[in-house]
Amino acid sequence: MESEIKTDNRFVVPIGPQHPALKEPGHFEFDVDGEVVTGASIRLGFVHRGIEKLAEQRNYIQDLYLFERICGICSHIHATAFAVAVEKLAGVVVPPRAQAIRTIVAELERIHSHMLWLGVAAHEGGFDTLFMYSWRDRETVMDLLETIAGNRVNYSANLIGGVKFDIDDSQRDAILRGIDFLDQRARYYLKVVESDETFLGRTRGVGKMTRGEAEILGAVGPTARASGVARDVRLEAPYIGYADYPVVLVLDDRGDLEARFSVRILELFESFRLIREILSRMPKGELSTRVPRRIPEGEIVLRVEAPRGELYYYVKSNGSEMPERVKVRTPSLCNWASVASLAVGHKLADMPMLLAGIDPCFSCNDRLVTLRRQDTAQTMTWEDLRQYGIQYYRGKRVCP
Repeated sequence: MESEIKTDNRFVVPIGPQHPALKEPGHFEFDVDGEVVTGASIRLGFVHRGIEKLAEQRNYIQDLYLFERICGICSHIHATAFAVAVEKLAGVVVPPRAQAIRTIVAELERIHSHMLWLGVAAHEGGFDTLFMYSWRDRETVMDLLETIAGNRVNYSANLIGGVKFDIDDSQRDAILRGIDFLDQRARYYLKVVESDETFLGRTRGVGKMTRGEAEILGAVGPTARASGVARDVRLEAPYIGYADYPVVLVLDDRGDLEARFSVRILELFESFRLIREILSRMPKGELSTRVPRRIPEGEIVLRVEAPRGELYYYVKSNGSEMPERVKVRTPSLCNWASVASLAVGHKLADMPMLLAGIDPCFSCNDRLVTLRRQDTAQTMTWEDLRQYGIQYYRGKRVCP
């Protein structure tokens, strides 16, 4: 639904939860003065599936496949985060070859996610040719994932204690050929987003977020790195194979939509380099280690870098075959505050691109708490935001 509603001398444009411009359900309300947005609010939660509660009724092996279903685009990193958390609770060491394979699949998934995002963002900006090109080319990486794991989505590569499959010489050669092709295509994409005048008109200077604003609003992933925030869990707290195969951080300090496009495309080249390096010196050895069915009592918080940014898993074990509690905090939830904040002052026509700029996933972030205040204050200062660590709009606070 999209229509203007006049309320208290304000015009409110509601968009969603069902709307042609939205790939998933979310409800947005934009206060407008003519074509200029003066206020914004976001309501999520339309596709909450209770996955965390379901995990308490299943054993750790079953949960591994359950958490893959949180997000189809980043299914591997969710399963990896849960598996690594359980392995740390169990006190087991995963063989280096298994960790290297996990890293290869994680970087292939990052390539897939960024290319899918590029097409969606281009479509929102009216650049359907780039949309079709990028989605055509992403078939290459999906075919590679199918060659390795047998699945194009929800690869189920992980076991608790290792991985299910090896990468043989023929698969290695296929990956390298696919990476070489995608490398050429990514160079073309970078040229387009940095030189096409029509595209730059929709991205340059739009949604600009300074480094300080990004830190206060809690932005993560490429959205934060496009504002100069030097944070990447693969470097800060290396997991799986990233300690042996370090990542080079991709940063941009411009902070606008153009920078968010550039950072994600440049991250493709870093993923290409990393995959080539791992394949060139793949360790030999076993693919898994034994893990007890009953995980020792304890709790752990694990951080990983999903394609969209920092992903948290909290796992609590009571010593049985099933976890007592699992809590997931996805990166999209952290980036929503930046959308609502940056919308003010821009034209309504910029909203689809601004939303696409954070690469949102509605289904994976539907876990939040809304606190309603009795007062009618409309704004908070940056210092207030820093103090409370939450975003405040129109008498509502949305807390991760």
